[in-house]
Amino acid sequence: MATAEQIRTQIEELTADLISVGLCVDQNFPTLKAENNGIKTIGFGNLDDLSITLKNIAYIDVYESLREKRSYNIRLIDGGVLQMLYTFEGDELTKHRLAFFPSPDLLEYQNNSDVYENDEMYGDVIFKNIVTSPVRFDFDRDAFIDYDHPMSHVTFGQYKNCRIPVTGALSPFRFVHFILRAFYNTPFKKFCGDIREHQYSFPLTITASESRHVHVQAGVAAQL
Repeated sequence: MATAEQIRTQIEELTADLISVGLCVDQNFPTLKAENNGIKTIGFGNLDDLSITLKNIAYIDVYESLREKRSYNIRLIDGGVLQMLYTFEGDELTKHRLAFFPSPDLLEYQNNSDVYENDEMYGDVIFKNIVTSPVRFDFDRDAFIDYDHPMSHVTFGQYKNCRIPVTGALSPFRFVHFILRAFYNTPFKKFCGDIREHQYSFPLTITASESRHVHVQAGVAAQL
């Protein structure tokens, strides 16, 4: 199983790689806070107002708050932001929050339209028929309720009760790989060879009842 220190290093290297290939335009490198009770938290600069993402307010206001306060690890070429937060007790993962908040208005494109329109690799993010939707992978050992609140699950949109079971916790690499491949496919294909791959294991946590229904297979047990 990956340790807190390994996860922090992985986020650091992913951030550096995304900067080097031009997919990241702003960033907060990860922090690791160790408390006396053995709890280790991996976060980033401004964690003061993350609860805004769960409030009943317009998505554009949520996004603008995150952007203005730089409440993210990585801001991508089109304005989409990535958040990666992990909590460990000793060497055991107890919680993670891995979120993708796409830009609702393509402000980056509007400010630099010539750059985007003249480079085909940005085609994935400027089509007019795209409907943006946040994606969040949560892992919470203590909030687990079989089937109703899977220990590891993914939420699409901001739907309160959307918790699609995931087979286990995700590493930063698996999360970023998923987001780039799904939503930034053209630049992903161009640069995937320049993004270092990481193989760290987390145990499977999906239950038998959860696996009988639609769920997400997040790699295999030894290579999450």
